[in-house]
Amino acid sequence: MKKSRSFLMTIAGTMITAFAIGAFLTPNKIVGGGASGISTIFFHTLGIQPGISFFIINIIFLLLGLTVLGKSFIFKTLLGISLLSAFTEVFTLFPIYTENLILATIFGGVLYGLGIGMSFAAGASTGGTDIIGRIIQSKFSFVPIGKMLLFVDGIIIIASFIIFRDIELTLYGILALFISTTSIDFIISKLNISRLAFVITDHGEEISKKLVTTSPRGVTLIDVKGVYTNTEKQMLFCALKESESETFQKKILEIDETAFIVFSESQRIKGNGFYLYK
Repeated sequence: MKKSRSFLMTIAGTMITAFAIGAFLTPNKIVGGGASGISTIFFHTLGIQPGISFFIINIIFLLLGLTVLGKSFIFKTLLGISLLSAFTEVFTLFPIYTENLILATIFGGVLYGLGIGMSFAAGASTGGTDIIGRIIQSKFSFVPIGKMLLFVDGIIIIASFIIFRDIELTLYGILALFISTTSIDFIISKLNISRLAFVITDHGEEISKKLVTTSPRGVTLIDVKGVYTNTEKQMLFCALKESESETFQKKILEIDETAFIVFSESQRIKGNGFYLYK
């Protein structure tokens, strides 16, 4: 089930990314770095289809890093670049949605970041400068991979200025890179958000048994004392997915209508039942 969900998420992510490239970025010569940026340059200078050049570029990158990249990474990357290349070819056949560079930059950047973020969350890789960054980092491990990728993308954007001789296109490319990077960070952070529940009740044992037997979440039961009322109570502590909060609350109130429930947002939870996206 988990593998099927990851595969479907990879397909959706690469499809959205390909749509951003084929419908907004490449037709308008917007180069925001990465292998897709190189493909855009090749398309407008040599006439090579973006999907084909994207695939060839990534295969070359993989061959260069064959000795430093793990088998698992290579397999996932091959899957990602194959899907992305195929979808990009399909979307280049569609009509151009807009020739307005601002709209193309914004929508292209947002959709590109959304798609890449979904692919990363599914454990897939779409290759590109990610491969180059890993190869360079294997030689210079002290350099953060984020800064390494930014440096490589910067070189590609500068190359687009040298080739197209258009400062506005270069500035739009920088803006697209910023938007897509922000979108990726947003998607990853949203996927990591969970809820922490604190419940003060007189029926801790009964509620704990119900929660444990009817949900996949564990519960921690702690004896506490209410300072204001000077009475002994029990506190339940539980980590939840955001979508589970309403059901969790309903189960508690069915047993104790006077329970005091506090929900807190957690940016990331690592442990049994939770996956940390990064």
